Amino acid sequence: MTVRAGREFLALPGPTTIPDEVLRAMHRPALDIYSKPMVDLTEGLLRDLSKLFATKGKSYIYIANGHGAWEAVLSNVLSRGDKVLVLESGSFAVGWGNAARAMGAKVEVLRGDWTRAVRASEVEALLRADKDHTIKAILVTQVDTASGVVNDIEKIGKTIRAAGHPALYMVDAVASLGCMPFEMDKWGIDVAMSGSQKGLMTPPGLGFVAVSERASAVHQAANMRTPYWDWTERDGIEHYRRYAGTPPVHLLFALRQAVDMLFDEGLENVFGRHQLLAEAVRRAVAVWSERHVLSFNIREDSERSNVVTTVLMGSGYDPMRLHHYCNDKCGVVLGIGISNLQGRAFRIAHMGHVNAPMILGALGVVEIGLKAIGIPHGKGGIEAAIAHLGERVRP
Repeated sequence: MTVRAGREFLALPGPTTIPDEVLRAMHRPALDIYSKPMVDLTEGLLRDLSKLFATKGKSYIYIANGHGAWEAVLSNVLSRGDKVLVLESGSFAVGWGNAARAMGAKVEVLRGDWTRAVRASEVEALLRADKDHTIKAILVTQVDTASGVVNDIEKIGKTIRAAGHPALYMVDAVASLGCMPFEMDKWGIDVAMSGSQKGLMTPPGLGFVAVSERASAVHQAANMRTPYWDWTERDGIEHYRRYAGTPPVHLLFALRQAVDMLFDEGLENVFGRHQLLAEAVRRAVAVWSERHVLSFNIREDSERSNVVTTVLMGSGYDPMRLHHYCNDKCGVVLGIGISNLQGRAFRIAHMGHVNAPMILGALGVVEIGLKAIGIPHGKGGIEAAIAHLGERVRP
């Protein structure tokens, strides 16, 4: 017997739930790709992407996922043999660094603990020791969806400037853009990248890159440049060069609708919604953890992200049993533990097109699953989440 009839809920960190309005926006014929409406669509999206990144710099749209956007960033500002510094706090900055190595860069990793954020003091010490400025770029994620950590991007940027180091500061905002504050210019970020399938509520397939003037200047001498990713090629007069060929018209229709929805809600309200729902999840997990089988992967509450919570499962219990139960019996798809946490954790996403009933429903299903499978947990997690929202969401 199951109770999963009805709409399946994706509680995994990407792709996230796509709003009905976004799905409907794609259900129309393609545009003439040489027409003024097509040009206007592109130019409007590029302007609004720069607004989301909070930069006066240019933005670019790629027909690619986040891994493609990684390559776009690297190939446009690096030359073969350049050294990059990777700030580890989970899986994805390291993955970005691996891409750089495969493309011909030298890579140094500032090893991190998957239970905490990057320590700015460690970054500063390493940069001050690099007296010859051999490091050309620094790679970090704002949120790592494997570990569930959020890094203090503003503080790291201040540290880089305090060290007087000229390396480009490059940030992966795939899991954070449109969910939490991101201030590219204010925080001294040189290049930022993101993707369509998380906070931007659009199907996978679009990658975004935002570029400062300093990065644009470095770009001129970079020798990793290839035709598809090249910013100079995409700055050409002909509109089709914005996409290195045929535009992804229907994904652009979807993105236009999704961005409009974010602006209509108001970014501060969007950020506040994510914070409230994330804290509701954390209140539930804290109660479940009272039996010492479940626990937060990220130790410090202030370093737990507002977009995904990674929950460790110990004492020999298998998180995949919970994953299968929630999906097969109840229609809630949790995130699995990945990379170093494979087989040790599950993840609850709370990003993008989410509201209180969706999050409370997901938490309720997790609590049902814990009871049904017999995984020891503190009782009353869902009540704690409800109490939090009842206190904070006032009439």
